[in-house]
Amino acid sequence: MARVEHLDAPRLQAGLDDAFAHVAGRFKRREVRLRARACLQGLLSGLERKTGWSLAEYAGETTPDGMQRLLTSAKWDPDGARDDVRTYVIDHLGDPEGVLVGDDTGFEKKGVCSAGVQRQYTGTAGKITNCQIGVFLGYATPRGHALVDRELYLPRTSWIADAPRCATAKIPDEVAFATKPQLLQAMIERAITAGVPFSWVTADEAYGDNGPLRRFLEKQQLGYVLAVARNHQITTGAGKIRADLIATKLGKSAWQRLSCGNGAKGLRRYDWALIATTSPAHRLLIRRSLRTPSELAFYLCHTPVPVPLHRLVSVAGTRWTIEECFQTGKNEAALDHYQVRLYPAWYRYMTLAMLALAFLAVTRAILADESPSPDPEERIQALDTTIGNTEPTGSLIAISANEIRRLFALLTRPPTDEQHIRHWSMWRLRHQTRARRAHYQRQRIRDH
Repeated sequence: MARVEHLDAPRLQAGLDDAFAHVAGRFKRREVRLRARACLQGLLSGLERKTGWSLAEYAGETTPDGMQRLLTSAKWDPDGARDDVRTYVIDHLGDPEGVLVGDDTGFEKKGVCSAGVQRQYTGTAGKITNCQIGVFLGYATPRGHALVDRELYLPRTSWIADAPRCATAKIPDEVAFATKPQLLQAMIERAITAGVPFSWVTADEAYGDNGPLRRFLEKQQLGYVLAVARNHQITTGAGKIRADLIATKLGKSAWQRLSCGNGAKGLRRYDWALIATTSPAHRLLIRRSLRTPSELAFYLCHTPVPVPLHRLVSVAGTRWTIEECFQTGKNEAALDHYQVRLYPAWYRYMTLAMLALAFLAVTRAILADESPSPDPEERIQALDTTIGNTEPTGSLIAISANEIRRLFALLTRPPTDEQHIRHWSMWRLRHQTRARRAHYQRQRIRDH
């Protein structure tokens, strides 16, 4: 791998400048453009929480007003910037065999004012909680993976049907109710229109069980490997049958042991079975856990042209990349740190956070390109020559997006300015004092 000492501050800043150059034209005023670049820098910093206040302080500003305007009222084009983020990802990670990965994630919130917020289930928390739901489109190739599109889910009854509430959150009148699969379909349509190079689509069963989404992909002649529920019915030569019942009828010879990709602890190996249907383009893929054979997962596959089992398994395994994007995005690019409430502000913040995440993915890919693949015999020798507790260079794993972000934060942090720090401490105290006084006044009014 490329040596860590090659990652100095000038190189990291130049890489971020290249990423930002893709979206810079969407900010017409120089002041807004510079603030957006500073916000991007702050999203990748070592700040514990990346709110409008902390980002403004980190950028050297004296109040949070400008940073808040960037996300609310400043004139710039977040949808155009989203397209530019996608172009940046494709320029560096693009592959004709790429996979589009759809999924949603929750953002827990307090109160009732944030656009789309309500008590609803989110897998992020594993329960029903007060949250917003964002639907995202990921792009994955052997070179890396990143998020390339985003939509905010707006519940029908509590939001779309409540026009005054939508107006307060600045939700445009033309925004209609859309299910999560419909939001994903809209993002896939944008990717097709933009000429994104890909051959496959994958998603979990919340999307795989949606018939209209599957029919859309089939009409586009796209291959997909979509998870479906265990009670999903397919039509075989023997008639319609549930997916889980098919699994119980399979003999030992029907299963093949294959890896669906590399995990944190090694190859992710499972037993797989492929079941033909009456449609030559459709098959059912079944995954069985090696440790707990009763744990099964089911995938409906659409392949306009025949493909081998190992390719379907590989696409099914690609779905984990969007989970990693969510984890890395929230931990390293502040995907869930926002405190904005307005509908347009959510899209603005997500676009900048997606660009920060894409920068980490692209930087990792570039470093991988600089790492010559060692001769297998040389690698074995390197592993055999470990001295003491020092790992030989040839045995080091590839640098992670987390480590790149950590290096960026430490190497590019601004110098300490004690006067600036004290100014912001006093600013927060004054603001909190005013807020408490206003709270007490409202409480006295209610009590009387």
